[in-house]
Amino acid sequence: MERIKYSELSSGTKLWWAAAILTIIMAIGAFAVFKIEHYGHIVTGMNNQIVWGVPHIFAIFLILSASGALNIASIGSVFGKQEYKPLARLSSLMAISLLIGGLAILVLDLGRVDRLIIAMTTYNFKSIFAWNVLLYTGFLGIVAIYLYAQMVRKEQPFLLKSTALIAFLWRLILTTGTGSIFGWLVARSAYDAAIMAPMFIAMSFSFGLAVFMLIFFGISALGSGQYTAQMRIRQARLLVIFVGVVLYFTLISHLTNLYLAEHGGYERFILLDGGIYSFLFWVGHIFIGSILPLILLLHPRLNIRKGIIILAAILVVLGGFTQLYVIIIGGQAYPLEIFPGYEVSSSFSDGIINKYTPSYLEFMLGMGGVGLALFIILLGVKILRILPVNLSKNLGYENKLDVK
Repeated sequence: MERIKYSELSSGTKLWWAAAILTIIMAIGAFAVFKIEHYGHIVTGMNNQIVWGVPHIFAIFLILSASGALNIASIGSVFGKQEYKPLARLSSLMAISLLIGGLAILVLDLGRVDRLIIAMTTYNFKSIFAWNVLLYTGFLGIVAIYLYAQMVRKEQPFLLKSTALIAFLWRLILTTGTGSIFGWLVARSAYDAAIMAPMFIAMSFSFGLAVFMLIFFGISALGSGQYTAQMRIRQARLLVIFVGVVLYFTLISHLTNLYLAEHGGYERFILLDGGIYSFLFWVGHIFIGSILPLILLLHPRLNIRKGIIILAAILVVLGGFTQLYVIIIGGQAYPLEIFPGYEVSSSFSDGIINKYTPSYLEFMLGMGGVGLALFIILLGVKILRILPVNLSKNLGYENKLDVK
């Protein structure tokens, strides 16, 4: 089998324009950090009832996408699919960069960034948040070693296979921990379900693959990388499976809640009476993020066209963002069940739907994290030999089917 050769991203006007745009986006995020740090969270839409806002949606989306982006490398290294191995380096770089971007949003949203030192040195192992600090930092270290094993001049098969397997298992544990943050919150009717963990794993597969495809499209547009028709069609078919699995878990989750009387109120709120949350669920998540991409990718005349595949990946990303918005914001908007079976009434927002209107600073902070992740990817492919330049015909990537 012909050996795959890699190169750095070639310089050009497009590259410098992309770097300049991402720098501006990061500067906008830094401005939001300054405003929130200086004036406090009063300048955001978050309050003492809805403490996780739009920045947390951006952060969790990037964290899930980081785990899912590594799936490309895992399919090649762990499951032995030769056609995915040339993309393993880029997959690993994306996983590291997206996780850093997501964690940066969380850290900068703390208000007192210096308090991160306390979280890193004092652990309460009864808290799932403490577990996730270790899971995230461990993931960065393991994937960094995995990337080194792929790029070292003298191949070390044992190191490569062992780190690939550990990274694959670690990312499953990491995503399970992220889903468990919500699944173990028993006071919230929206959460309090063990299915949150496997559903977040499925969401990571879907979001990560869609983000990987879009970023690789972008890199190819800059003049480097060979996103051949066979490669994108193969990944589009895989995306169909992942989107279908997320839709299946969503269906099972809501059917389970409808069966349980204690969650009936929340289900009616989300599915029918939730206003913006019901709209985002049915239109954003179900139609735009699930049904429409499946139609585009399964249609025999559309599923091989480059523009259609790009559109489907964008729709999956938009649908994933709205899904997280409904889960995170909608789950906090519904009243807490502090005393199940009893009606609670007081002047402290008990028993009422909590209000939340995100501010522009929250979107700026979230986009700053996205810009940071993309800038790290751009810097990585520019200075490291990440991109495959001679995809072998033996890997099934002959470019005879370049459908536009």
